[in-house]
Amino acid sequence: MKVTVAKSAGFCFGVNRAVQMVFALLDAGKQVCTLGPIIHNPQTLQELESRGVQIVESPSQTPQGATLVIRSHGVSEAVLEEIHRLGIAYVDATCPFVAKIHKIVSEASAKGQTVLIAGNATHPEVEGIRGHCQSCYVFKNAKDLENLTNNFPDLKNKPACFVAQTTFSVAEWENCLEIIKKVYTNATIFDTICNATAKRQSEAVELSEHCDAMIVIGGRQSSNTAKLRDVCRQNCTTYLIETAEELPLSALKGAASVGITAGASTPASIIKEVLVTMSEIIENAGANSTENADTSFEEMLEESLKSLNTDEKVHGVVVGIAPNEVYVDVGRKQAGFIPVAELSADPNAKPEDLVKIGDEMDLLIMRTNDQEGTIMLSKKRLDAAKGWETVAAAEESQEILTGVVTEVIKGGVIAVTNGVRVFIPASQATASRNDPLEDLLKKEVRFRIIEVNRNRRRAVGSIRSVLKDERKALADKFWETAEVGKEYTGVVKSLTAYGAFVDLGGIDGMIHISELSWSRIKHPSEVVNVGDTVKVYIKGLDREKGKISLGYKRAEDNPWEILKREYPVGTVADVTVVGMTTFGAFARIIPGIDGLIHISQIADHRIEKPQDVLKIGDVVKAKITDIDFEKKRVSLSIRALLEPAAAEEEAAVPAQEEAPAADAE
Repeated sequence: MKVTVAKSAGFCFGVNRAVQMVFALLDAGKQVCTLGPIIHNPQTLQELESRGVQIVESPSQTPQGATLVIRSHGVSEAVLEEIHRLGIAYVDATCPFVAKIHKIVSEASAKGQTVLIAGNATHPEVEGIRGHCQSCYVFKNAKDLENLTNNFPDLKNKPACFVAQTTFSVAEWENCLEIIKKVYTNATIFDTICNATAKRQSEAVELSEHCDAMIVIGGRQSSNTAKLRDVCRQNCTTYLIETAEELPLSALKGAASVGITAGASTPASIIKEVLVTMSEIIENAGANSTENADTSFEEMLEESLKSLNTDEKVHGVVVGIAPNEVYVDVGRKQAGFIPVAELSADPNAKPEDLVKIGDEMDLLIMRTNDQEGTIMLSKKRLDAAKGWETVAAAEESQEILTGVVTEVIKGGVIAVTNGVRVFIPASQATASRNDPLEDLLKKEVRFRIIEVNRNRRRAVGSIRSVLKDERKALADKFWETAEVGKEYTGVVKSLTAYGAFVDLGGIDGMIHISELSWSRIKHPSEVVNVGDTVKVYIKGLDREKGKISLGYKRAEDNPWEILKREYPVGTVADVTVVGMTTFGAFARIIPGIDGLIHISQIADHRIEKPQDVLKIGDVVKAKITDIDFEKKRVSLSIRALLEPAAAEEEAAVPAQEEAPAADAE
């Protein structure tokens, strides 16, 4: 049985945040109450209860001196007002995504819009959202929305605001959108389904399409867990369980592949418990079946070799190829054939890929059937007998062998070399434990033999030891020639919050986040991704610690160099207003450089505040009046362009003729 766990299974950000807030209060010695269950998971609630956490249904039930925690679902404005009125100490653990919906519907209500919510009307999150609306309706699916529209025909003509419960079904939301966009012509739509929920659902759908059965772990009261079960069971048999004890083991016995996902309220400990339970069952079953198969194979091989003589080993020529066997002429009256299972140690190999008509080979006679006039032959067993000594000797000599990975199995991979199957554990298969084993399938690999059981003819190999030596050789070569300023082409290996690690060929260097872009970025992924090929240069070397600092951004791309080169003082440029202060407005000249338009330079007359003339997003013409490269400051002026224009207009108006002197007298 192959077991696959969804990457996004388990606690979502909002639930994890709320639970951690409760634990933090407990660790600080506080008496804690939660307004309703903090999480829809009985096991976690049991743990919290054992630490003294009480669940109350309303703020008024909060014991004297206790801290009340508002759960991630959020609450209505009325509940918040009650908490403040009663003077209760509280912590708001409302999920930020839910809080965003509260703000959306509150603003929509203030504009007189009717709010329509896609979700479960009795779910605490939806109840909280409704408590921030003046006028609202809830629909649970597309059909419900159709009925709502028919029952209240005036709705489609009114200004409406549509939001969705954060855990609403992504597929059902798509169905609802078709109706909304077609019928509600005066609607504002906000896609408020949590990204984690959308990802968890889509991943569950994809996994269920490739599995014989799905296990969904989570509380039976959990809305998002129920939706995971619903989307999965459209593709395969699906079981919803709360703990490992509920695993339907007998029902799963016939499944070749099982997928596992978990709701947003499911702790990692329960997912791990389910995995361990399944692993033990698979391991026990697999150990028995594998042991039997291996013993059978070894016994047959030993028996064959014990009685081997020149009559049992023959030389043959391939005369025909079929999907399930190869026909061989061995110079006897019987027709020779090699079953596909006896052709190669690779179970996935196809006969036409291994041999062609006319090929000659040594073979082992497995069985002679004079009545049918056939001889069953094996190439695999003779290859294994010949190759075994080579493999066994390689343990002592530490010779590097080459083989092809034919299978990815529980705990590692199988590589075939010289006709011998060598087991390579997962811990020895890749350079890093995080590298997927599946990437090795059908690839040629180099490895050493690290363990041999001669009695059972079993060998264990290590790809990692070869990779380690190769990387060391490359690293030694790198340090011989490395110097500050030298350029390299590398591949982004991993990303962290503070930078990107780049494989320079045998050794890794790091580009600090500040070196990735001249502009301020929040995460390296805004500039590079894992697998990208990048050109870098060495900024610093620490030979003692083996650390390499890399540079990525180029001096010629420095926005201040571009400004110096292309925007000297006196240049008139189109700038975009990006910020406001009491003393002026900041405007983007080029990416990475903002200039200040002082309030006195915005207009040709006195203004009270910049907002009287400008707003964020405006594109205006301004003159660069000063640049301080040392302090990285640029001064801009709109007024400098307005004054010459005004002067030109004034010069264009004819001067009035003066009155004659005689008239003056």
